Amino acid sequence: MKSKLEYIWLDGSKPTQSLRSKTQIIENFSGELEDCPMWSFDGSSTKQAKGYDSDCAMKPVAIYNDPCRENGYLIMTEVLNADGSPHESNGRATVVWDDDDDFWFGFEQEYFLWDNETNKPLGFINSNDENRTYVLDRDQNAYTGKTPPTVSREQPSQGQYYCSVGYANAFGREVAEEHLDQCLGANINIEGINAEVAPGQWEFQIFAKGAKNAGDQVWVARYLAERNAEKDRLSINWHPKPVKGDWNGSGMHANFSNEVLRTCGDEKVFNKICDEFGKNIKKHITVYGAHNDQRLTGAHETQSIDQFSYAVSDRGASIRIPIGTLENGWKGRLEDRRPSSNGDPYKIAAVIIKTTKQSI
Repeated sequence: MKSKLEYIWLDGSKPTQSLRSKTQIIENFSGELEDCPMWSFDGSSTKQAKGYDSDCAMKPVAIYNDPCRENGYLIMTEVLNADGSPHESNGRATVVWDDDDDFWFGFEQEYFLWDNETNKPLGFINSNDENRTYVLDRDQNAYTGKTPPTVSREQPSQGQYYCSVGYANAFGREVAEEHLDQCLGANINIEGINAEVAPGQWEFQIFAKGAKNAGDQVWVARYLAERNAEKDRLSINWHPKPVKGDWNGSGMHANFSNEVLRTCGDEKVFNKICDEFGKNIKKHITVYGAHNDQRLTGAHETQSIDQFSYAVSDRGASIRIPIGTLENGWKGRLEDRRPSSNGDPYKIAAVIIKTTKQSI
C-alpha cells in the first residue's frame, strides 16, 4: 500500500514565517515517526539558502493523521543545514530548557477568515455598500467563493459577534467547524473553538504537555486551517491587527504552568514569577510576533507594549492570573496575554520557560 506523507516546514520569510509543504509517496509505510525518512527542499525558493548551495534538510519531529487524505500523514519537521545543525529559521531548536516536559501550554489562537474578493474579514460590510454585509454562499454543500449581499444592516461595533449564534452575527462557522473536525481527525489536542469579537474572527485552543509538543500541534493546526480555507477561496489572516479602528486585534494568549505553579500553593511564588516577566519586557516582546505594537496599545483588552502589569482576572493586564488559580489555593497556571496571533509558539514557549526558571 502506498501512503502520502505531507512534510511541513517553516520557511525563512521575515518578520513572519510562512508554512510550506510537499508530498512524498512511500510504499508500505508503518505510520510511525521513526520510519519517516529525512528529506530535503530547495532553500533558495523559500528564503533559506542561496542558489549555489540551496539544499536544506527536513528532520521529521512529529506525525499526525492526515484527515483529508486516504492513507495520508502530516509530518512536522525541523529545518537543518547540510551539516545537520539547526537552520537559523528553526524556532523549535530554541526550546532547550524543557527536556522533561515539565511545562504545560495552552495556546488560544485567534485569526480572521479573510475574503480575498473584498479584502476584508468575512462578514465585514463592504465599503461600497455601507448597509450590507457580505458572506460566502454555499451551493450544493460547497462554498462558491462568491460574496452576494445578504443581511441588510449597519455594522455594529464589536461585542455582539463574540460566541454568537445566528446568520446576522456568525460568519464562517462551517469553515471553523470543518477545521475543528480536521484537527480532531489528526489527533491534535484541540480543546475548543469559538467566534471572537469581530465578524469573521475565530479562535481555537490547543493544549499540550511540553513546549515542543505544543508548538508542533499549533503549527499543524495552522496548516490545516490554511488548507481548509483554500477550497472556499478564503485566506487565514494571522496579522495581529488586520482591521484598524475600534476593533480588537488577534492574539495567541499563552497559558502556562510547571510543577511549581501547579503545586506550590503560595501567592508569593506567583508574584515572584510575574515580577521576573516584568523585568524582561523587551526579551519577550521581541519573539511574541511581528506588528504587535498595533495590537498592544493599552486599549481593547491589552496592556501597552512597553508596559507590564499582572492581576487576577484582568484581561487588560500583560499577565492574567486566572480566578481558578486562587480558588484552587494558588495552584494552577498563568496566562501571558501579549503573544501575537502570528507569533511562533516554539519561540514564545522557549522564552516563557527561561524567564520562569530564572525566577524560582
